Amino acid sequence: MHRERFTKIVATLGPATATPERLRALFDAGADVFRLNFSHGTHEDHKRRVEMLRALEKQSKHPIAILMDLQGPKLRLGTFADGPLELKKGQKLRFDLDKAPGSAKRVPLPHPEIFAAAQPGGLLLIDDGKVRLRIVAHDKKTMDTEVEVAGTISDRKGVNLPNLVLPVSPMTPKDRKDLDYGLSLGVDWVALSFVQRAHDIAELKKLVAGRAAVMAKLEKPQAIEHLDEIIEQSDGIMVARGDLGVEMPPEAVPPLQKRILAACRVLGRPAIVATQMLESMVHSPTPTRAEASDVATAVYDGADAVMLSAESASGDYPIEAVTIMDRILTSVEADPLYRRLMDAARREPEATTADAISAAARQCAHTLSAAAIVTYTNTGSTTLRAARERPDVRILCLTPSLDTARRMTLTWGVHAVQTEDAHNFADMVQKAVRIARKEEIAQQGQRLVITAGVPFGTPGATNILRIAYV
Repeated sequence: MHRERFTKIVATLGPATATPERLRALFDAGADVFRLNFSHGTHEDHKRRVEMLRALEKQSKHPIAILMDLQGPKLRLGTFADGPLELKKGQKLRFDLDKAPGSAKRVPLPHPEIFAAAQPGGLLLIDDGKVRLRIVAHDKKTMDTEVEVAGTISDRKGVNLPNLVLPVSPMTPKDRKDLDYGLSLGVDWVALSFVQRAHDIAELKKLVAGRAAVMAKLEKPQAIEHLDEIIEQSDGIMVARGDLGVEMPPEAVPPLQKRILAACRVLGRPAIVATQMLESMVHSPTPTRAEASDVATAVYDGADAVMLSAESASGDYPIEAVTIMDRILTSVEADPLYRRLMDAARREPEATTADAISAAARQCAHTLSAAAIVTYTNTGSTTLRAARERPDVRILCLTPSLDTARRMTLTWGVHAVQTEDAHNFADMVQKAVRIARKEEIAQQGQRLVITAGVPFGTPGATNILRIAYV
């Protein structure tokens, strides 16, 4: 079983996809990676889903990646004594740390870190930016504001402070408990919300201790100021456009998406484009043409994967959403412009043996019209280098590590298979040919371009390239 396309699909699980039959249907429709959103559901819910996915993995005989998404800090208003509060432009309003129910004059905001970071002239956004207030004055316990964009605020609405670095760890006590539980279940990726600096990712990596790959969710403008450092520290990146769009002007998000994806490709990190991709399909069997164009743009930009959230977790048409996304990806990748864009964005390889081999493998595969590039890898680094080259053939990743095989399923163009490492040159070729035929990636008479490292089984030692006939 292998996909004909290169770009991957991440499907979020939820009430709409909570049975083995639904999971199988999602997988057959084209889902490659399954996301568990720890902002919702109980630990038992997530355990049940992991068990079903591992059963599906055995049934399909194909590695499946599970991505756990940590909730992160949630900044919210307190409650109101008399129900929702209607705000008018120019109205003065005070926020404070008092947890007593709010009124027309004061609003509880039980987050000392906000008052510590506030600056006169700064913005306070409420309910995904629907209501906007300007900070006039503040101290450690109160904050006086003026309404700039009117609207209604009510109990527990979310709060955003754009362009302010909050003195808060992205890991809450709930996240730490969720992380321990998710790692005990054997998740393959951990996504961290509220990332502001590379240090936030380093903190999570210490806790994960190599048991899963770590992904930074870029949803705060502050993270963009440290973009390269965050990408360097992470194993993967998620472009959370919905959250970015709350704290940034809408027109700033599309070029930022392109910038992030280009930086990820340079550094060889898989990147997911997420949020509101086929939003209308939560309640409609077909997407809007604008949504189809949005998904296509992410593919033209070189994304490794695109993600469905509510569409597959709680929507009315989860299978249809994956099916249509699969069709959009396949259509874009068949466009000659897509290949030209992938080739044009390719950078010169670094002056290392591994990079030189990966670049040569891509060139050989193209010149010889090979069926695939085969990478022998322990950690996945060889496969990531091959994917960064964006070859015009798929990448067959052969690894003795099931963890690596699962993690690589997120990466552009990669079909991962767990197998024993090669013992010698003859075994390297025979194994690659046998598996390529078994997985229906190559047919008799075609050629394979094989990369590996000698001594065999040595991590990070890619130093040979071999061309084999099937």
